[in-house]
Amino acid sequence: MAPQLRALRRRASLTLEAAAAAAQLSPAHLSRLETGQRQPSLPMLLALARTYGTTVSELLGERVADRDAVLRGDAQDATEAGGWTYRQAGAPGRGMQALRVWVPHGVQGDLVRVHPGEEWLYVLTGTLRLRLGDAAHLLRPGDSAHFDSLTPHRITAADHAGAELLFVHTLLQSPTAALCLGTAVGHRITGSEET
Repeated sequence: MAPQLRALRRRASLTLEAAAAAAQLSPAHLSRLETGQRQPSLPMLLALARTYGTTVSELLGERVADRDAVLRGDAQDATEAGGWTYRQAGAPGRGMQALRVWVPHGVQGDLVRVHPGEEWLYVLTGTLRLRLGDAAHLLRPGDSAHFDSLTPHRITAADHAGAELLFVHTLLQSPTAALCLGTAVGHRITGSEET
């Protein structure tokens, strides 16, 4: 794993000092990881993956099969969690995860999310209510938002008909169901199960 850590740091064009600071490690500790003198813990791997814009799997040297750059909409199964419906809109295992999300009216309650990363969303249909910290925003089709997800945020559909959005995030290694709904467990829906 040590040569892979060094190669990914160089690919990200980061000095040892800059990478260590971003991952909240000392340069000496990162150097020992890159030379194989130390083994990283899982929190260190997650911090390094975020720093290098990759996945823990790639840090560990696992090779992902060639990813298809094109995903066909009719070939994507849906995942449902807490009434929300998610469809992949990008290849899994990349630094950014893209989803098409259906947000039904009134299912999120008072849940406010705070987590590392960034989020970008674009409203396709319906009206979305977005709370960022103390500010409330009403987003309509064509509107978008891009924010640091350490800002407390809450997304709800303002219309009784619900809202559909494109959603891109940098929260690596997140189960789909945890993105907007905490630790709720989702289940996959095949085309025959949808109404």
